[in-house]
Amino acid sequence: MSGAPLLEARDVSFAYAAGAPEVVRGASLALGRGRLAALVGANGSGKSTMVRLLCGVVAPARGEIALGGVPLREIEPRERARRLAYVPQSSASVFALTALEVVLTGRSPYTARFRFESARDLEIARGALAAVDAAHLAGRSVTELSGGERQLVALARALAQEPDCLLLDEPSSALDLKHRAGLLRHLSRLRDERNLTALVVTHDLQLLDPAFDEVFAMRDGAVVASGSPEEVLRDDVLSSVFDDARVRARRAFGRTFVWSE
Repeated sequence: MSGAPLLEARDVSFAYAAGAPEVVRGASLALGRGRLAALVGANGSGKSTMVRLLCGVVAPARGEIALGGVPLREIEPRERARRLAYVPQSSASVFALTALEVVLTGRSPYTARFRFESARDLEIARGALAAVDAAHLAGRSVTELSGGERQLVALARALAQEPDCLLLDEPSSALDLKHRAGLLRHLSRLRDERNLTALVVTHDLQLLDPAFDEVFAMRDGAVVASGSPEEVLRDDVLSSVFDDARVRARRAFGRTFVWSE
């Protein structure tokens, strides 16, 4: 990674309650502008909490999160929402909004209070749905959509924010093979065409190589490995990260295949 990081965690720690064990402990990572990165690790390793720290949903007890070199706590929430977009694991809605209406809420950081969205906002929202192959869902209620379809709508909403950085927590967990591949193609295109930065939490290690520029691996709340997919997707690294000596990784056909014996 060259140049100053776009988004950086500096020795951050966090617990969900006073006196509770820390979920993230002294973790550091830096995301360069125009980079597609993955965050991997076993269940309970702190990945989702790390993403929530990076987007400001929760604040670190110690350490610092910085966006463009400025502490995240010093950035006004509306400006933060224009620059960072977060897609959590679950995006269920109890309101019978259409998919297009949900995606339009991603334009709220740009819309004056008590003002309706403009024709330009509507154009951006429709374009975001089309970009994730979900234009056909525009008029459907999100309460009627499958889990995978709702995930596509949530991703389109994040894209409608036109952020500098996307933070995606298990975005492919409810997607079929076609849409998982389409998600990666779209993220890669946004990186190349718009210089977008994206951090993707995933358990699907087969997705990482060759699409991703770098991989961060967490264990017990700390970032214990980082580098290119070739550097991180190795037997010795993954065996330690997942606490499983049977993990195997082999490169073939220009990508890495991972399994447990």
